[in-house]
Amino acid sequence: MLLLASSVCGLFKWRQFEPEVILLAVGWYLRFSLSYRDVEELLAERGLHADHVTVWRWVQRYAPELQRCLRRHLKPTNDSWRMDETYVRVKGKWRYLYRAVDSSGATLDFLLSAKQDAAAAKRFLAKALGGANHPAPRVINTDGHAAYPSAVAQLKGEGDLTEDCRHRPVPYLNNVLEQDHRAIKRRVNASQHFRSFCAARRTLAGYEALCRSAHARRLRSDPYDPQRPGFWKCVGTGHRFAPSLYSRSVRCDELNFRSSTRPSARLLSCNTSLDIAQCIDTAARLRLKKKTHALHPPVQ
Repeated sequence: MLLLASSVCGLFKWRQFEPEVILLAVGWYLRFSLSYRDVEELLAERGLHADHVTVWRWVQRYAPELQRCLRRHLKPTNDSWRMDETYVRVKGKWRYLYRAVDSSGATLDFLLSAKQDAAAAKRFLAKALGGANHPAPRVINTDGHAAYPSAVAQLKGEGDLTEDCRHRPVPYLNNVLEQDHRAIKRRVNASQHFRSFCAARRTLAGYEALCRSAHARRLRSDPYDPQRPGFWKCVGTGHRFAPSLYSRSVRCDELNFRSSTRPSARLLSCNTSLDIAQCIDTAARLRLKKKTHALHPPVQ
């Protein structure tokens, strides 16, 4: 039974499903590269019959609420910012998604804009500066786009940005942000893009919130790996499994480790979920043995 605060109970009023089911479906869609029909099928396998349009309505209603609730519990970011833009398709047209992260990869803010110009860059910078969970930037790194210098200069002239903040147009330092774009683009491609601008903004807010939460978990050195849900993670002699929200039923016959050197090194498929960690550990030892054999061949 999920106990909700009195301020949150009103969000689920007049819903035909329990809050646990709604939050589970929304969490699946926002965290993994799934379509609405995939979430509908996952719920049907568990005896819950909800149409994919219903799941879409849940995401549109509760994705911004998840971002608002999770943002209060996130740790403050550092003062080294990376800013860049990428492209998403909205109603058949390419739109610009401005995103900013700090030097560790934690998401600062985002902005979906119809144009890529100095006004959009200034609006995004002003929105990021108004955030409550990160300090004022010491340095802002961009990819060399011509719109950012004028936007930074205008914000400094208006007093929204301090004069000692340095603008650094070094493209290779934005690699951490370029790699972070991939997580958002995978989810957008799985959902077959967006049909309206408002729906895109709400869904992207949920994407950013769940990705930021997963990034904070990785920084805490949690043994759970969000990139491989449903797998056991070896830590010393113990094992830990993924939480229920991020769990995924993985068939053991999907694990097929092969070796082209000798038939004895070929691993059979697992019969039980308890053998997954042993198979992963055995495959790692076989790869290490093969690499050592290539570097130091035996003397004949």
